[in-house]
Amino acid sequence: MATVVQSPQLSALSRHLVHRGLLNDEQALDAEGKCRDGDTQLITYLVQQRLVNPDQLAWCIAQDFSLPLLDLDAVHIDLETARKAGETAIRAHRIVPFYRRGKRLFVAISDPTNFQGLEEIKFNTGLSVEPVICEEHKLTRHLERLIQALDTSIGDLEIESEDLGDLADMEADMEQEHARAAPTDPESDDAVVRFIRKTMLDAVRRGASDIHFEPYEKSFRVRMRVDGILEEVSHPPVALSEKIAARLKVLAEMNVAERRRPQDGRTKLKISRYRSMDFRVSTIPTAWGEKVVLRLLDPANAQLGVAALGFGEDQKQQFLKALERPNGMILVTGPTGSGKTITLYTAMQMLNKPERNISTAEDPVEIRLEGINQLNVHPAINLTFANALRAFLRQDPDVILVGEIRDLETAEIAVKASQTGHLVLSTLHTNDAPKTLTRLRDLGLPLYAIASSVELIIAQRLVRKLCESCRKPLDIPREALEKEGFTGEELDAGVRIYGPQGCDQCNNGYKGRTGIFQVMPMTDEMEQAIMREENEVEITRLAREVGVRDMRRAGLDKVRTGITTLDEVQRVTTD
Repeated sequence: MATVVQSPQLSALSRHLVHRGLLNDEQALDAEGKCRDGDTQLITYLVQQRLVNPDQLAWCIAQDFSLPLLDLDAVHIDLETARKAGETAIRAHRIVPFYRRGKRLFVAISDPTNFQGLEEIKFNTGLSVEPVICEEHKLTRHLERLIQALDTSIGDLEIESEDLGDLADMEADMEQEHARAAPTDPESDDAVVRFIRKTMLDAVRRGASDIHFEPYEKSFRVRMRVDGILEEVSHPPVALSEKIAARLKVLAEMNVAERRRPQDGRTKLKISRYRSMDFRVSTIPTAWGEKVVLRLLDPANAQLGVAALGFGEDQKQQFLKALERPNGMILVTGPTGSGKTITLYTAMQMLNKPERNISTAEDPVEIRLEGINQLNVHPAINLTFANALRAFLRQDPDVILVGEIRDLETAEIAVKASQTGHLVLSTLHTNDAPKTLTRLRDLGLPLYAIASSVELIIAQRLVRKLCESCRKPLDIPREALEKEGFTGEELDAGVRIYGPQGCDQCNNGYKGRTGIFQVMPMTDEMEQAIMREENEVEITRLAREVGVRDMRRAGLDKVRTGITTLDEVQRVTTD
C-alpha cells in the first residue's frame, strides 16, 4: 500500500485514494486540475475517464469514511422527499435523497467530502442528513431519472403503473355508459387521460420513435418502436379503444366524430420547463376500430450536429464540402425509417445563418426550426411539391429543401433551381447511391440535367448501437469473417467482434442507433457515364475507383470498431 501523500495540493479525498493505491500522485494532481477546469466532481471524472473501477472505488470510500455502502438499484426513491430537497441542489451536488425516517433523511452520494451539498440539502429540508455511499455509475443513472421526474410542470409524471387505476374498473365504467359510439367528452375519464399521458412520457424516456394504439376483435395493444424495433408495452381492455382514440384525436385537434376516414394531426407534450416534444398523430379506420400512431418529433435531434449522424471522417468532409457550395443538388436516399429526415434537418441547421434565406416544402413538416421557412404541402388544394417550389423561386431563396422528389414535374423544377444559383436538398426512395441516378433518368429527366445538377448522393440506413456497458466479445472463425466481407489485412491486424448481452441500461443489449452511409460525390467520369446512358453497375464501378464505400462496407467498419453487430448490418443491408 502506498504512503499517504502529504502534498497540500491534494484534497482529502485524493489523499485517501492515493493511500489506497487507486491513484498515484501524478494521476491525482492531474485529475484535480481537470476537475477544476471543467467544474466536475473528482469521483465523476475518475469514473468517466475509467481511471478507477467504480465498484472498488465505492467500497474503498465507504471503508475509509466509515459509511454504509448502498445498492441504489435496490431502493425506491421517495419523490416527495426529493422534491423538498430541491432540484437545484440535487443537480448541482449530485446527491440523491431516497428515504426519510422521522427527522432523518438518507441520501446517496459518491463523494462524502461534499459538505456544502450535504449542508444545502439539510437547510432545504430541515432534516438531519445521513449520507450513504453509492457507486458513481448507479448514482448517475438514478440522478438523471430523478431530475427528469422533478423537472416537470406536468402532473402525475411520477405515476407508476399501479397508480393508473384498475383497468378492469375502467372497462366496467365503459359498460355503464352503454358503449357509446364516440364519447363526447374524452377528458371526463381521468384514468384514460392519465394512461395516455404516461404512455407518451414513457415513450420519451425510452427514446421511442413511434407509439401504436391497435384495436382488435378481442384485444387492444400498445406498442412502441424503440431503436427501430417494435415491442408490446401494454394491453388495455378492448372496450377502451374508442375512448383512447377519441382522447388522442382531441389532443391532435382532429374531428372526433369522423371515424370512417384517415386523419392527421399534431400535438405537443411539455416534458419540462426546458423541453417539449411534438407528436405527429395519424389515424386509420380498421375492421375493429381506429388505429392511432404517434410519431415522436424531438427538436433536439436536429441539434445533434454532423458528428452524431455516424459518418466516417472522409464521408463527413464530403458532406460538409457539398453544403458549402452555393448551388447544386444534394440527394439523400433510403427506405422509410432510415434517418433521411434527421440528416436533412442537421444540414438545415448547419446552413441556418442570418444571411441565408432557407425554405422547405415537406409532407408534413416534422420538426419546426427557428429561422427557416417551412411549408406543408397540401395536394387537396393543389399545393404540391412542384407548386411550392415555383413559389419559393419567387421568394429570393438561397437554400431549398424538397421533402421528396416523386414525379418529373418536381424533379425538373428542383434541377432548374439548382442550376440557377440555389442549393437544393431532397430525398428519393432508392436502395443505394448509384441507383439514384438511374431513378432520376427513369423519371424522365434529361441526361445533361442530371449530370450538371447533382453534386452529392447519400444513401443511408440505421443500425442499433451496442450497449457499451454490457457488450460481450464473440469468438467467430476467420473463415466466417472473410465470408462476411472483412479483408485479410483487417483480420491480420486483429478484428474483435462484439455481440449484445443485455443490462438495466439498455434494450436487450442495444442502446440508440447510428447511421451507416454510402456517400457518392459526382465525378467527371460519372457525368460522362450518365451521358453515355451507362447502367448502375458501371456507375458503381466508377464509384469504387474513387474510394466510395457501399453501405455493407460502412457497416463492417462499425462492426470492427465495436459500435454495432454483424446481425444488425446484415439486417439493414440485405436487399
